Amino acid sequence: MKKVFLPLLSFIVLLSSGICQAQEARKLRVLVLTDIENEPDDAQSMVRFLTYSNQWDVEGLIATTSVHQRNRVAPERIQRIVQAYGKVRNNLLLHEKGYPETDYLLSRIKPAIPKYGMDAVGPGNDSEGSEHIIAVVDRKDDRPVWIPVWGGANCLGQALWKVRQTRTPEEVEQFVSKIRVYTISDQDDAGPWIRKTFPTLFYIISPGFHARGGYHYSTWRGISGDGFTRGFDGADSNLVNNRWLDENIRKNHGPLGAEHPHTDFIMEGDTPSFLGLITNGLSDPEHPNYGSWGGRYELYTPRTRKWFLEPETRPIWTDTEDEVVGIDGAWHNSNKATIWRWRQAYQHDFAARIDWTVKPYKEANHPPMAVLKHANQLRVKSGEKVVLSADGSTDPDGNSLSYEWIYYREPGTFESNRPLEIQDNRQKSAFLTAPKVTQPETLHVILAVTDNGKPALTRYQRVIVTVFP
Repeated sequence: MKKVFLPLLSFIVLLSSGICQAQEARKLRVLVLTDIENEPDDAQSMVRFLTYSNQWDVEGLIATTSVHQRNRVAPERIQRIVQAYGKVRNNLLLHEKGYPETDYLLSRIKPAIPKYGMDAVGPGNDSEGSEHIIAVVDRKDDRPVWIPVWGGANCLGQALWKVRQTRTPEEVEQFVSKIRVYTISDQDDAGPWIRKTFPTLFYIISPGFHARGGYHYSTWRGISGDGFTRGFDGADSNLVNNRWLDENIRKNHGPLGAEHPHTDFIMEGDTPSFLGLITNGLSDPEHPNYGSWGGRYELYTPRTRKWFLEPETRPIWTDTEDEVVGIDGAWHNSNKATIWRWRQAYQHDFAARIDWTVKPYKEANHPPMAVLKHANQLRVKSGEKVVLSADGSTDPDGNSLSYEWIYYREPGTFESNRPLEIQDNRQKSAFLTAPKVTQPETLHVILAVTDNGKPALTRYQRVIVTVFP
C-alpha cells in the first residue's frame, strides 16, 4: 500500500483508483512448490491458481515431495491441468487480458528430486526444480519472488544450500532478500532448517502444532474446515462442500473445472498460500498482518512465539486471531476466522472465473471496481469527523452495487473496550468520529463493494486512518 500522508484531511483529493492501477501494473512474481498427487487438494488449488494466473508472472510450478509423499514427484499431474487450461485460455482472454501462453506455463513445470526432507538437501541433490529457483531469483528483476509451498520445502532448501556454498555472505543475503515464502505447515524437516539457517528470510507459516504438544488447527484450514474439526466454526460450509463444487466448478464448466477433483479431506488446503496475492484491493502482500482472503498473520519474536513444537530463534509470520460474527450471529475468535470471514467472496470469485472458461463475456459476471473519493491514508485528530466515500465505484456489467464499510479492528493499533461505530456503514458514503487517543494510533476500515450479478462479486479498498491526540 502506498505510504502517503497528506497534511490536511480537506486536501485529500488523490483518487485511490489511480494508486490501485499503479499496483496492478506491477505484477507479482510467483513460483509454486507442490506435492501434487499426495491427495486431491493440490490439484484443486492448481485449478484455482491458473484462473488467476493473469494477475501474476508465474515463474515456476515445481513438483515436490512431502511427509505425505516421500519418494515421488508428479510433474505430469501439473502438466495435465495446464493442458486443460490451454483448452480454455482463449475464452478466459475474452474476460480479462494477460493470461499466459500454455507453452510458457508448460516450460515452467519442473521436478524436484524425489527424496524426503533434508535427505534432499546437500551435495548431489541439485534438481531441475532447485536450479530453476536459483535462476528465477537471480534474474535481473527488482521484484521479489513469492514462493507458496504446498508440500515439503526441501527443493527451496537445496537452492538456498547451494547459494550459501558458492557465494559470499553478502551475495547470499542479497539472494535471500528477494524471496517471500508462505508454507502450508512444515511438511518436511527442511522448513525448520531454512528458518534457522537463513534468519532474515521473509517467512509465513501456519504450523499446525501447539507449543505444549498436541494438534493446533492451522489458519489455512479456514479455507473450508475439514473432517477432523468438530462443531460449528461460524462459516457457511455449504459454499465449500462437494455438492457446491460439483454444481459451480466441476460439472458443465469445461475441461479446467473438470480437473478439480472430489474432496476427500479438506478443500484446497493449499489455496490460502496465494489468496493473499490476488489483486482485489484487500490484500497488501508485504504486510501479512493487514489480513486478506488468505488470512491474517502476525510477526512473532522468540519471546512471543506460540504454536511450535520446536523453539523458533527468529521473528516469523505466523497464526493470529480475528473476532468475527458468524452466520449464526455469534462472535467467533480464532485464527481460521481470518480466512473464513471472506469465504463467500472468494468462493463466488472462483465460480465466476470458472464461468469465464466457458461463457461469452455478456453471459458471465465480472468484478466491480471499488473506488475511494479520497486517499487510502488519512490523518485526523481525536474527535474529528472522518468522511468516507465510495463515490465513483462502478461495475463493468452495469450491475447494481451495494456497499459495506467494515471496521477491521485487529490490524490497527487502536484498542478500546467500546466498539468503533461507522455511521451509514451500508451506504456509499459513511463517516466515523475519530476516537480519543493519547498517542498516534491507526484504524483500518475496509470498503467492500458487491455487485448483484450471479455470482455476486466483491472488490475492496482499505483506508488506514492515523488518529493523533
